[in-house]
Formats: sequence, structure tokens, C-alpha cells
Amino acid sequence: MTTLAKDIDWKPLLLVPALALVALPLVGSPSTWLTLTIAGLAMGMIVFIIASGLTLVFGLMDVLNFGHGVFIALGAFVATSVLGAMGDWTQSTSILTNLVAVLPAMVVAMLVAGAVGLAFERFIVRPVYGQHLKQILITMGGMIIGEELIKVIWGPAQIPLPLPEGLRGSWLWGDAAVEKYRVLAVIVGALVFGLLAWTLARTKIGLLIRAGVQDREMVESLGYRIRVLFVGIFVAGSALAGLGGVMWGLYQQNVIPQMGAQVNVLIFIVIIIGGLGSTTGALIGALLVGLMANYTGFVAPKVALFSNIALMVAILLWRPQGVYPVAGSR
Repeated sequence: MTTLAKDIDWKPLLLVPALALVALPLVGSPSTWLTLTIAGLAMGMIVFIIASGLTLVFGLMDVLNFGHGVFIALGAFVATSVLGAMGDWTQSTSILTNLVAVLPAMVVAMLVAGAVGLAFERFIVRPVYGQHLKQILITMGGMIIGEELIKVIWGPAQIPLPLPEGLRGSWLWGDAAVEKYRVLAVIVGALVFGLLAWTLARTKIGLLIRAGVQDREMVESLGYRIRVLFVGIFVAGSALAGLGGVMWGLYQQNVIPQMGAQVNVLIFIVIIIGGLGSTTGALIGALLVGLMANYTGFVAPKVALFSNIALMVAILLWRPQGVYPVAGSR
């Protein structure tokens, strides 16, 4: 236990509480600070869910998938159809009943996004493995085509995705108002992180993934089909993007075909801050991005648009490969 504790780099883990403490005197009111902090953590967790899929694909498979946004939008639009068909459940004031409606929407969105991700990998990504420039161009083209197909199915207009009745409103913690949905977002994000961390660190599949990244030929010589495993990673990453799309759509309470492309900038900032292929790094990066966006939006709205880019630059000046790089040695 002592040796393991010595091996862990604790400095990046302190960034999130440090940012929160620095923001407290700037915000002024402790209740407002608590509201902004919960909101920032919720936003960060949603961004993490979206980015976790891409950090697996980007960091472990060495694939620059700029079409990741199409899976986000697809998941959100699938949720509009599923939740729209469950009006009796979403209009209930019971949170438990609302969750029974939201859970199928998440599952169906993940299944659809994963299936489309399988086709995306087979026909768009596979021909350009190892060719980064072509990956950028062809996956961006794939995203544009995907957005147009979404317009064909659901139309080009903005579609509302309202929160279920029981998840609207806030809980009062003293003078602070904490929105119910933001608490749910934090819980779902924590569950996704825990599942990913456990899979990568404690299971045979995680061991094979990490071994395949370090020495693909050696793993294949033992009889394991790394290509099939990496296709599974791509499908899982697409499914997580679909889940993130549901969460982001409910967060914004509306969806548009271009929503994935709009979120892409935040996703790549998170991955760069976290370090390629690092799930823990992506979590820290996402939480920093969420907190920074909420704090600066309240304290200095005029610089909020550039605050996350400034954050990324500051982190890279400290650690050029991100806070927890795991794929930089390949």
C-alpha cells in the first residue's frame, strides 16, 4: 500500500479543489459559490462522459476521430424519440418514475450510437489507420454526412428535450439552490468513471488493452485478436458519446444536429489537459473545464469564452503532455 501511494502522482488531483478554493473569494457569497461549484461539477461530469469515449479511441487506438460529435448528436436525438414516447412516465412528479423513463433512453441511445460507431469504424476509419491527416479529413467528412442524415430523420430544426417533471427544480441546501438534474449528472459521471477505471485496471480485457497499446505484436503472438479488441473500444467509445449526448441534451433542454460539433472543442481541450488515453486525466480535465466555465461565467462573463483555452495553455506550460499522459511513449 505504501509503495502504491508513493507511485501515485497526487499533484493533478489537487487542481480541482485548488480551483474551487481560488474561486471562493472571487465569487464572494458562499451559497452562490456552492451553487456554481455543483453546476460546474455536473457540467464537467457530462463532458467527461462524452470525452471518455474519445480518449479511449484517441489515446489507445491512435485514431484522430474528429467525427466523434455525430455520436453525441445521435444519442441526443434518439433520446427525444424515446422520451417522447414515454410521456406518462416523464410527466410524473416522482423522481423514481422519471429515472425509469430516462434509463431506457440512455440504453437505446448507447445501443444506436454503438451500432453506428461499428459501421463508422469499418467503412470510414479502418482504411486510414496510421494516417493521421487522412483520419482528420475523412472523419470530419463522416460527421458532416452524419449530421445530414440526422436532419433527414428528425429534421433540421431545434427539438426540445425537456427534463422529466420530477427532475426539474432545485433542492435548497441552506441558501444555496442545487438543481436536481445536476446532482444526477454527477452521480452518472462518477459511475461511468468507476466502471471504466475498474475495467481498465482490474479485468483481463483492460490488461489486454493496455498490453496491446504497449506491444501489439507480442499480444497477437499469444493468440489474441487485438484488431477485434480495438473495434470493441471504438464501439464502446461511440456508445459513451451517445450516453453523453443524452445527458448534454437534457442539460441544454434542446437538441440540434450540430450540437456534437459544438461540443467537440470542449472535448479536445479536456483530452489535451488530461493526457492522451488517460481516463483519470480526462476526468480531471473535464471537472476543471466545467468549474472554470461556471466561475468565469459568473465573475467575468466577457472572458468566459476564452477561459478554458487559457486553462489548457496554463496546464500545458506546467505539463506539456497533460496531467496524466499514458500514450505518449508509444
